[in-house]
Amino acid sequence: MPVKNDAMQDFLTKMFEQARGIKAVFGPEEHAAVEIFEDAPCCPAEDLVELYRLNEAVYRCPEAERAERIAAFSKKRAGMRKKPGAPQRIELWPQGGVPTLTDYTDNSAYRYNHDPDFVPHMYALLLPDDVQPKGAVVVCAGGDHGACSLPEGYQNCLDFLAMGYQAFMLNNRPNHNPWCEKECGADAARAIRIIRRDAEKYRIDPHSIAFAGYSNGGVTGEACILHYSGEKKVADHFPGYTPDALDAFCGAPDAFICVYGPRFAGVSVDYTGVVYPPTFFAVGREDNAMDNLHATYPDLIAHGVPVEVHTFAGTPHGKAGIRIVDGAVNFPNFELWLPLADAFLQDVFGRQQTAAKA
Repeated sequence: MPVKNDAMQDFLTKMFEQARGIKAVFGPEEHAAVEIFEDAPCCPAEDLVELYRLNEAVYRCPEAERAERIAAFSKKRAGMRKKPGAPQRIELWPQGGVPTLTDYTDNSAYRYNHDPDFVPHMYALLLPDDVQPKGAVVVCAGGDHGACSLPEGYQNCLDFLAMGYQAFMLNNRPNHNPWCEKECGADAARAIRIIRRDAEKYRIDPHSIAFAGYSNGGVTGEACILHYSGEKKVADHFPGYTPDALDAFCGAPDAFICVYGPRFAGVSVDYTGVVYPPTFFAVGREDNAMDNLHATYPDLIAHGVPVEVHTFAGTPHGKAGIRIVDGAVNFPNFELWLPLADAFLQDVFGRQQTAAKA
């Protein structure tokens, strides 16, 4: 198991402190928009993009303009409506049955995007019935989700869908915001179990399910692997948890796509009993996550994990899917990670299916 990740907690605390003054006046409005961004499959994309840009403007504008920017954001948020025939949430746990370790009861200062009563869920973005899926990909945005869910969650789901995969946009309890790795990993494992149970419904091979995590979403993916692969069970970590029929299905992915993640340099991992799947890394060379990659890659190799690594010049952190917001492809070389990931998944899934039939 990872040791407590103080580096990550310090990083997140510093980010919050830098934004504290703005959140004091913008917190309630921004918080009210979190659910809109995380329900991205339900809303018109052009409205989501406008809301995202207005959100960014609040943080980037001069102090004298802030009240005007907040008012514009508030007006747009209040007018947001769902599309006709919007998809339904797939809740991960039965009502009252979310396994919990973190003592979290108050969010009155808007420190986190999610309140204590947040219900983990996902959305299914599915191919037409006449298109045979290559497999399934669970997509998990970074940060504390919220606005990140538009580029890193929704857009990347659309990209995997366009490449021939059933895509699932995961809205889990984000790691360190304030929940722990075992909680965020449990949500990820639960999503995978649901998809694996319903493999026939989704027209996929149950051994062809990948997890794609971005930044903190990559931390979630690794937490899922470290705590819920092999013979590891939810009940091992949550006293009083009562297993149900879904717990009979494997909760670990068959492949792991990690885009600028999955752990801070200096974090040690116990691989005992862990079945770590083939892993794909994509990181921009202007991203400080390169330091994390340099630490993680040799550690995985030393433990026999098949790893594929791609780095891209001129690309900073957080640019996966950002073209939905930019309205243009501003990092064309980084876009190459998508076809490379497709080729990686097809190789891994082919091997997994062959092994399962042997």
